[in-house]
Amino acid sequence: MDSLKLLALDTEDLSVVSAHLQDAVFKTDGLAYDARHHVFSLTVNRFAWEKAGGRGKSFERRRAVLAFKRVEAVRSLGIDRKDREAVFSLLAVNFAQKGEGPEGTVELVLSGNASIALDVECVEVQLADTGGAWETSLKPRHPAV
Repeated sequence: MDSLKLLALDTEDLSVVSAHLQDAVFKTDGLAYDARHHVFSLTVNRFAWEKAGGRGKSFERRRAVLAFKRVEAVRSLGIDRKDREAVFSLLAVNFAQKGEGPEGTVELVLSGNASIALDVECVEVQLADTGGAWETSLKPRHPAV
C-alpha cells in the first residue's frame, strides 16, 4: 500500500506537510481538540498531489488525519461550528515562531478567508492516510498570481 505518513518537527518539515495537504477538504465535524492531551486533529479528504503528475484524466483523493501535538490553545476565524454542512479547503499550513524558543503559532489557512490558529509549545505534527484512495476527475486549480 502506498499510504502517506509524515512527521514534522520543524518549519521545513511543516512545509512538506503543507504541500501534501494543499486543497484538502473537510467539514466542521472533522475538527477536534482534546485539551486534556493537548492534541488538535483534523480529518480531511486530501488531494493526492504526489499522484497528479501524469497526463491522465483521473486523479485521487485520500482520507487522512492531521494531528498537532503540544497545543496550548485553539482559535478560529470564519468557522461556524454549528454549520455541519460547510466545506472548507485547506490552502496552507504556516508557522510563526514566538521569540527565540520553539513555541509559536501554527496557522491553517482556509478557503473563504477562514483560518485556525494553534498556539503550540513546538512543531510536532503527524499526517497519515487512513484509508484507500478514490478517483476524482477534478484537479484543483489556482489562479495565476
